[in-house]
Amino acid sequence: MDRRQLEYFLAIVQTGGFTSAGRRLRVAQPSLSQAIRALERDLGTPLFDRLGRGVGLTAAGEALVRPAKQVLRDFATARASVESVLGLTGGRLDIVALTTLAVDPLAALIGRFRAAHERVDVRVTDPELDDAVTGMVLEGDCELGLAESPGGVEGLDHLRLRDQEFFAVLPPGSAIDVARPIEVAELATWALVSTPEGTAMRTLVDRELGRCGTAPRIAVETTHRAAIVPLVLAGAGATVLPPRLAEDAAGRGAVVVPTTPRLVHGAVMMWRSGQLSPAARAFVDLTRLDGTALPT
Repeated sequence: MDRRQLEYFLAIVQTGGFTSAGRRLRVAQPSLSQAIRALERDLGTPLFDRLGRGVGLTAAGEALVRPAKQVLRDFATARASVESVLGLTGGRLDIVALTTLAVDPLAALIGRFRAAHERVDVRVTDPELDDAVTGMVLEGDCELGLAESPGGVEGLDHLRLRDQEFFAVLPPGSAIDVARPIEVAELATWALVSTPEGTAMRTLVDRELGRCGTAPRIAVETTHRAAIVPLVLAGAGATVLPPRLAEDAAGRGAVVVPTTPRLVHGAVMMWRSGQLSPAARAFVDLTRLDGTALPT
């Protein structure tokens, strides 16, 4: 078993077939097939079920996915550790973050990080659901993750970040006294624009209204987070947003007011226990030093 075989194996898993994996890797399909057959001989078991033009994983293949990802990440960490002797002069940092946390605080953190380490490339992934962040970090898809989480997940270390406040965001021209906060219970009387159940925004609204003994009226539910502000501006409903997104909505004409009690949720930055790549370690240190993380 070698690194190349594992790269080929994961490319097939991610693309769903040998042909598409070959295109991604720029490897001829016969060479790709030969490498996988050699890997299967070495392991003594098939890794894929051939299903017409596509493939599916066997039980053995399923078992190999997570270790293969970790092996490749260990290779990258080893290379980066050697290069770090001469300074953080390159590499790549993969981060998975909820959309709200990607806007704030992650965007500012990445800006400061890139200013100090301009040769390190950063890739930010948006998970389909909030609880996917933990899984993507545990599986080795991304080295760092930002999510609303209690922390303390087995196999993960974490930093607790400062609480993030959400504001009520209403359509332009809404007849409301912006000089006073809105009672959270009033949210139940509004038609709301929200992301689906399981997302940070929806969980926050459901939880806080549940404490008031009521439930939200979700008038528009969308997975397209970029559409939320345009929907509010078009009069489709109200919503709740963190400061940066709320400020942007206000600049485009929305009515923004705080709530009482304040709508806040905590967040953590997490990573797999053990050695971090130099780039990830530098990013975690930056988060500790600039006040984004709570003191430990």
